[in-house]
Amino acid sequence: MDSHDPKSNAMAIVLMGVCGSGKSTIGAMLAEAMGLTFLDADDFHPSSNKEKMSKGIPLSDEDRIPWLEKIRDTLREKMGSKNSVVLGCSALQKQYRDILRSADPNYEGIGIRCVVKFVLLDAPAEVIALRLEKRAKEGNHFMPSTLLNSQLDLLQIDVSEGILQVDATRSPQAIVSRIIKLVRGFLFLNIHNRS
Repeated sequence: MDSHDPKSNAMAIVLMGVCGSGKSTIGAMLAEAMGLTFLDADDFHPSSNKEKMSKGIPLSDEDRIPWLEKIRDTLREKMGSKNSVVLGCSALQKQYRDILRSADPNYEGIGIRCVVKFVLLDAPAEVIALRLEKRAKEGNHFMPSTLLNSQLDLLQIDVSEGILQVDATRSPQAIVSRIIKLVRGFLFLNIHNRS
């Protein structure tokens, strides 16, 4: 297998962003295109978190931390078995991303060297709001559009983390193609930086 193939170098590609940015849709497509498993962080929420969000109540760190630790443990298990994964997870703040990064046993606080790699699906708030309105009408998600502002307020991006950013207003296929190119570039740099 190619040394730049995520299946030969276990990693987690985390598609992050606010609700409605496309994490689930793009994540499933990306995983299929790369022959990887897709994990949706929403599936890891306990019913108490889902109930809280469905009522329009933002989660607290007391709600989020155990949820993120459960996801981290799953990532650690998958990567420990040499299985790369694509994860769709909001991961809005550095402290939350650091919990997920700790799934990498070699993580030493430097995000760019970590095999848990974050890709921000970035779109203007107006675009996200329209997507959330459509999703609410279809009734296929527990999180109401009223929580968008609280998520935008939480979103923190630090350039030093090495988070890849992708324009989430493009077509899903164009977004997936762009992420694949970025991930291959990251793998190339990461392999050469570690050697």
